[in-house]
Amino acid sequence: MIDAHGHLEDRQYNEDRHQILENLKKDGVDYFFNCGSNLETSRQTVEFTKKYHNVYGIVGIHPLDADEYSESALEEIRDLAKNDKIVAIGEIGLDNHYEDSPSKEIQEEAFLKQLQLAIDLKLPVVIHSREADQRTFDILKEFKEDNKDFSCVLHCYSGSVELMREYMKLGFYITLGGVTTFKNAKTPKMVAGEVPIDRLMLETDCPYMSPVPYRGKRNEPKYVRETAKEIASLREMTLEELEKITDENVFRFYRINEN
Repeated sequence: MIDAHGHLEDRQYNEDRHQILENLKKDGVDYFFNCGSNLETSRQTVEFTKKYHNVYGIVGIHPLDADEYSESALEEIRDLAKNDKIVAIGEIGLDNHYEDSPSKEIQEEAFLKQLQLAIDLKLPVVIHSREADQRTFDILKEFKEDNKDFSCVLHCYSGSVELMREYMKLGFYITLGGVTTFKNAKTPKMVAGEVPIDRLMLETDCPYMSPVPYRGKRNEPKYVRETAKEIASLREMTLEELEKITDENVFRFYRINEN
């Protein structure tokens, strides 16, 4: 099973980070994708990929870190992305949740420049979108229309079923995480049941959003299985069937030869 998105560079793992990384396979996680959110965590991500054979990386500047964006920062992301096991640019996007977030103008500039970087490097993109559904969609649709090979995944997708269908028309992917297991998560469960199975990947977004029965605790890559169990049940599939398909989707999206 694959955890397609997490943050083991987070300080919550300072005491046991490398133990978790060393035990991924033992804990049932065949591959883990660590996602940077600024220059420092992107650098750490590259180091993880060099040290652990079953860890791949994603580098970029998160919208909540968009004040860090500059031309020199973009050039460093470009250099980091050229490492062998860096497979995407991300997580990048728009986030209007917090009053003290970087301005919309700053976020959008960082977003657009990193989208173009991904196209230049022929890499897919991992998207973060929070309380910015329509603007995020409009930007991504425009990029897709101008660049037919452009590919992205809506990480920890939180939008509507209707918007998900529009993203599917563009050939994009989504990842779903622990929220899908929450009792009152009506829309995420509907999305999990209706998304085309060949466009779905599983994630933890650890250390955040732990699935039931670990809700409220620090999330870990091995908990991706709980999300998988819930989605398999919603889709009336076996866990093994879901695992096989979603793992194949990860390899296809990130353009990795699993052999």
